[in-house]
Amino acid sequence: MSTTGATADPLAALGDLPGVADSVESVRKAVDRVYGHRVMRRRSNEITSEAALRGARGSAALSGADWALEEVRRRSDFSGDAEARTVGAALRLTAEAGQLLSIWRQSPLRVLARLHLVAAADKAEHVGRPRRAGEPVDEPLTDLPLPGADEMHGRLEGLGEIVIAGGSAPALVTAAVVHGELLALRPFTSHNGLVARTAERIVLVGSGLDPKSVCPAEVGHAELGQDAYREALRGYLSGTAEGMAAWIAHCGRAVALGARESTAVCEALQRGAA
Repeated sequence: MSTTGATADPLAALGDLPGVADSVESVRKAVDRVYGHRVMRRRSNEITSEAALRGARGSAALSGADWALEEVRRRSDFSGDAEARTVGAALRLTAEAGQLLSIWRQSPLRVLARLHLVAAADKAEHVGRPRRAGEPVDEPLTDLPLPGADEMHGRLEGLGEIVIAGGSAPALVTAAVVHGELLALRPFTSHNGLVARTAERIVLVGSGLDPKSVCPAEVGHAELGQDAYREALRGYLSGTAEGMAAWIAHCGRAVALGARESTAVCEALQRGAA
């Protein structure tokens, strides 16, 4: 989505695309089911913690580290091979996201830089800033066209302006566009998928749709699979009404599946099985 020269509320029209209103309504019902569960009234902190763990596992899986949940839960050292470092990065980002909610609407680019710094966990010269011309990008989504540095910087600035301006678009639409644009731009030399999915979570939580962060979209994205993820992203990259609507619907299904996951956790806790 080109954001350069955008209107004051460029996302609002996306809510009127065919099928998007249905996706928004479906997500709202799924989220309401979790928040209406009796366990949430007494043990919401446990649900939030479990959602964070499962969300990190799902995000790491989409970045090539598809570990079993219990392995993620058991491990304490994530400094070994590339997969372990990816899982560790996903866990750090999930923990960091909650600390950045108040900054996001005022300075989204600062938040994105911080997320990359946390994910990369080193002091390399390219960490915590957008890539420059000629710098390679290490990202699993290598089959997608990579914008040049100048285009990337312009669109990233435009995305930041949209976030700061706010608007009337539903939270799902804004979250999907932030997620899709970051994947399209891949503004950092690494960890762009992890950062994009964390930014989606920040929007969903900060918007008030999922204030307790118990509907991890990353779980749903992983459940839907990498092939569906790439195909939906290609729709976003197309810039067509149909493609954009398909991407938003895909993100909506992911949030609904995340909500379903936490509903199942609530029911397990209610039975005393978890």
